[in-house]
Amino acid sequence: MAKSATGAGLVAGLVAGLLVTGCGVPQPQVSGGAATDEGRPTVLATFSVLADIASVVAGPDAVVESLTPVGTEIHGYEPTPSDIRLADGADVLLANGLGLEDWLVRLVEPSSVPTVVLGEGVDPVPVGGPDGPTNPHAWMSAQVGAQYVEQVVEVLAELDPPRAEAYEQRGAAYAAELRDLHQDLLTRLSTVPPEHRVLVTCEGAFSYLTRDAGLDEVYLWPVNAEREGTPQQVAEVVRTVRDREVPAVFCESTVSSAAQEQVARESGARFAGVLYVDSLSGPDGPVPTYLDLLSYDVDLIVTGLGGHQGAG
Repeated sequence: MAKSATGAGLVAGLVAGLLVTGCGVPQPQVSGGAATDEGRPTVLATFSVLADIASVVAGPDAVVESLTPVGTEIHGYEPTPSDIRLADGADVLLANGLGLEDWLVRLVEPSSVPTVVLGEGVDPVPVGGPDGPTNPHAWMSAQVGAQYVEQVVEVLAELDPPRAEAYEQRGAAYAAELRDLHQDLLTRLSTVPPEHRVLVTCEGAFSYLTRDAGLDEVYLWPVNAEREGTPQQVAEVVRTVRDREVPAVFCESTVSSAAQEQVARESGARFAGVLYVDSLSGPDGPVPTYLDLLSYDVDLIVTGLGGHQGAG
């Protein structure tokens, strides 16, 4: 397909989204019209969560790949020459933005891939106070996830007009599932005593979830902090957990839980397990899809804080 043709609707968020990361790239453009494998467009996503969202919307009508494999540390990833070749062969690249892929410019500049930044339309949440950097983990709110789905529908429908109706139907059903999951979280959290509605994690990766669910957020260290689990951080969280009588604390699957387990021992709370954020698991793991990831985390959080189990 002609990647230089006009299609500003798909890429309106690119420059704004990359400015959040401190990067700037030439603004690419996209035209409608399917290409590549049997007439299907090829979509490349920066990491597994976005790839899964796009796969659900795409169904059999588009080819979707993740640039980074399952389990990859997305924040500090370094693109390789093979990544650039992969991007150059795609019809569109889906990125999160909001400072997640600081390396994105090094991938986009050498390639001709049009890029859509899904987080550009998100109301950003700063890390560690109003003057802090933007928290990139917007997809951890199912409400925001539904917005991502709707943007992917728009991207695919404009890229591949003959199949637009199919993308729209799958996207509408998927966004409804995500909003139902959010409502389930709110309903179940209403059974948690108000003083216990505190999510205590290792990294501050749950700001969008806590904002949209009405939870207080406490964490040992902010996103991508140079110092993690220091004695001062542990002591501060221990005091909060004790004062609020928080029944359970958690940690993310991609970082060491040692400091949080120390918080549990010293505060009397229970270490309730690991939450998934930056990556899906393999097909045999606990969170092989984005919906599984959110459902798993919701179940762990609500039951850890003493709320009612879900109907499932």
